[in-house]
Amino acid sequence: MTSAAGEDRRLAAILLMLLAFLAFTGIDTSAKWLVQAGLPATEVVFVRFLTHLAIATALILPREGLRLFRTEAPGLEILRGLFLVGSTFFNFFALKYLPLTVTVSIFFAAPLAICALSVPLLGEKVGIRRWSAIGVGFLGVLIVTRPWGASFHWAMLLSLAALCCASMYFVLTRMLAGIDRAGTQQFFASLIAVLAASPVILLDWEWPAAPVDWAAFVLLGVFGWAGHQLATIAHRLAPASALAPFVYVQMVYMNLSSWLIFGVTPDAWVLAGAAVVMAAGLYVWLRERQLARGG
Repeated sequence: MTSAAGEDRRLAAILLMLLAFLAFTGIDTSAKWLVQAGLPATEVVFVRFLTHLAIATALILPREGLRLFRTEAPGLEILRGLFLVGSTFFNFFALKYLPLTVTVSIFFAAPLAICALSVPLLGEKVGIRRWSAIGVGFLGVLIVTRPWGASFHWAMLLSLAALCCASMYFVLTRMLAGIDRAGTQQFFASLIAVLAASPVILLDWEWPAAPVDWAAFVLLGVFGWAGHQLATIAHRLAPASALAPFVYVQMVYMNLSSWLIFGVTPDAWVLAGAAVVMAAGLYVWLRERQLARGG
């Protein structure tokens, strides 16, 4: 009976993660729509985190009380929030010029970058097999970006900057595990992102023009909050190691969004590079799981 209940919880967690990645795809889709409609990327970042901050605070504050605002590591929280807003800004700016499939293919190298950064920043040991997988994964990024050819677009550098910032954000999240509560981390990340974007958006603010632009404007923050909320609940029901491989389902979602909404399909190079990156990421995950079991 216990085993059956455990399997039910794990299945529920997987379904929630699939919905979370659908919401995360909604963030990028809404952001791409807005920046292509002419809204500044800084404004889109501000709206995304302001809505997220308002919803998260309204839901978490009654439960957490003043504990929501208490942090044992303010420096790490501020740094983590700045890397989050940097990652989001670079990604949204890149989406103005690049297809969703290209930006997400580059972003999928994040687990490999996190693994590499965990050595100097977290003191973790990475063996030759995982270093080899990291090298293969970044080869996949080169296949997607093709810096040697005419198809290279300078905005791919923005996606690489977003990848670096996101990787640092996740490393700092690991550092904060067990120090600050999850609600506190979510609050400070959104707050710092809003504060960082505020001075800029006042100089360059534009309201959406068409009803569909307003829909994307509102849904941007809703998708952001919903994705993080669904992912948080999923990780309460099942270990992260069981959920990690499902991140690559987002590639399917992004391809569908790119095709159905923007009329863009990925070329063979992007698909091949994405496959290499995903294979390397899955190998690193399997190896870390094996080591955790003492293998």
